[in-house]
Amino acid sequence: MQITKPRTQRKKLFQAPAHIRHKHFSAPLSPDLKKKHAANAVPVRMGDTVRIMRGDRRGFEGKITRVDRKKYRIFVEGITREKVDGTALPIPIHPSKVMIININLDDKWRREALKRKGALLEKETHPPTAEAVVEEKREEIEEKPKEKKVAKKLRRKKRKKKEPAKPAQEKAMKTRKTKKPRRRRTKKAKTEKGAE
Repeated sequence: MQITKPRTQRKKLFQAPAHIRHKHFSAPLSPDLKKKHAANAVPVRMGDTVRIMRGDRRGFEGKITRVDRKKYRIFVEGITREKVDGTALPIPIHPSKVMIININLDDKWRREALKRKGALLEKETHPPTAEAVVEEKREEIEEKPKEKKVAKKLRRKKRKKKEPAKPAQEKAMKTRKTKKPRRRRTKKAKTEKGAE
């Protein structure tokens, strides 16, 4: 079920656990990387080189120096603001506003995740041909009658003849007292009772 209330959407976003927050840090790959890895987007990490696509610093490129999971922001090398006293302050950027140009693949888990993602994307982009679908249906049709025959045989085996009731059970059934239906009081009976 999709949540449509803005306040619950915001609550889910700000109270999200780490494994879900990680997915919110996803950024699109550059066209070259898309072809190479067969994936559209990947969560950003420290060490990735990104290009800023939105805002005043559009077109700037640099390495990610820090990822702030709490505030949903990343910090890119060289993108700073100068304070009044002259010190440089890094500017936070939302990960959806950048494009990954060079991906850091030092981590084997990330390499495997990229492979999985690429395999899934290929399945979606290349649907099965009409011939393949027809062959699958034929195989299904051939398998179904065999299953039915086996099921009928099993049912026949399961059926058992009803055993005759034991004499002790028959006696117990006869001796059980049947409840007599309760008699309703008629007007006549009521008046007689009242008169007494």
